[in-house]
Amino acid sequence: MCGVFGAFSPDGKKVLEDVYLGLYALQHRGQEAAGVAWTKSEGGISSRKGTGLVHLALDQAVLAAIESPCAVGHVRYSTTGGSEITNAQPLTASTSKCPLAVAHNGNLTNAQGLKLLLQNRGAIFHSTTDTEVILHLIAHQPHKQPLDALLDSLVRLRGAYSLAMIVGDRLVAARDPWGFRPLVLGRRDNITYVSSETCALDLVGASVVREVEPGEVVIVGKDGVDSLRLPVEPKRRFGCAFEFVYFARPDSVISGRSVYAVRKELGKRLAKRAACPGASLVTGMPDSGTIASLGYAEESGVPYEQSVVRNRYVGRTFIEPTNRVRHLGVRIKLNPITEVIKGKNVVVVDDSIVRGTTCERMISMIKTCGANQVHVRISSPPVRFPCYYGIDTPTRVELAAARMNLRQLEQEVGADSLAYITEEDLLEAIGLPEQSVCTACFSGEYMEGGEEYEPQL
Repeated sequence: MCGVFGAFSPDGKKVLEDVYLGLYALQHRGQEAAGVAWTKSEGGISSRKGTGLVHLALDQAVLAAIESPCAVGHVRYSTTGGSEITNAQPLTASTSKCPLAVAHNGNLTNAQGLKLLLQNRGAIFHSTTDTEVILHLIAHQPHKQPLDALLDSLVRLRGAYSLAMIVGDRLVAARDPWGFRPLVLGRRDNITYVSSETCALDLVGASVVREVEPGEVVIVGKDGVDSLRLPVEPKRRFGCAFEFVYFARPDSVISGRSVYAVRKELGKRLAKRAACPGASLVTGMPDSGTIASLGYAEESGVPYEQSVVRNRYVGRTFIEPTNRVRHLGVRIKLNPITEVIKGKNVVVVDDSIVRGTTCERMISMIKTCGANQVHVRISSPPVRFPCYYGIDTPTRVELAAARMNLRQLEQEVGADSLAYITEEDLLEAIGLPEQSVCTACFSGEYMEGGEEYEPQL
């Protein structure tokens, strides 16, 4: 996950408040830490970072007063490295070529090999995140020109990276050749923006220009916008299907497809695939299952009810898991409405089942509130394989759908019935060519097939 945002003004306008607001719109992509980095008038780069949500980690008033025409920001959801503040981004460095700052969404699958090579060359790492590899790679390239060093470094990376960077006094956006994670360009007046999602451009009043293409490096400076291509030709693309299922905000557009429209279509296909005769109402697990549940209700003709309420003030890292909190479990975040579900046959739509713990507790709560039956419908295929490209999924042993067949999992979570859509349903709902969508967490078909190589400096 993680979210990146950047802005550049050729007229010297202040852009840090825009970056702050962009991160606010991307808060759903990461809640562990937030940070910004910006160019200083006297040269070099400054940064501020903090743990927690954007408004807790950063001071909007302070950032709004800073005179800087170029800045990048990041909201973090850790996939490699712990939650320590040293791993918060953007990461910055002063190199012999120029000052650098990098905000990264994705996972580098060859980071450990590159890190070992760089350490043998004398590099000293100050964090445990794979993103720091990018900074050291650039610093160790023989090229004097920083952009040449950047391009030669990116060619050596494997896996997923959507980057918002400051290179000297320029804003740089780069996307891996496989296109795992989204990245878009925006414009408002003369200011150019780069963002993980279009919803953040909406907030700052910018219009969408286009997506950063897989394998493209976009350089934004005082002389305008340039585009370069990495000399890497992958066999296929790997845009993440889970962006449409869960990660992205529903008001975003990815690869020309409305996330909202895709999720609603997933619900409709789920209703066709797994109807539930005798159902009294359809509800969604807030908030990830809500839109798919609307599609399910519309297609099936079963009325939709918002029968589960989510506490809007509870985030993913809201409190330490004490014994008391463990006992309360999912009820801290979600609570069923007894008056709506008592005596009813309820269809609960959710985006996925990972470990199965939340689903089991939710079903138990709904039945405790008097539901007659609870039928679970999932708007994605079974998650049977871990992701190595930017999602913090557990090992295969921990994945419920990998350990159990459908009937066993149905009994495990306590559902009266359980059904998923198929991978074919998913791809048809997304509406993009099959060879451009990554479904590795469902199918186990990872990008490595014949494309891996030994990293070299």
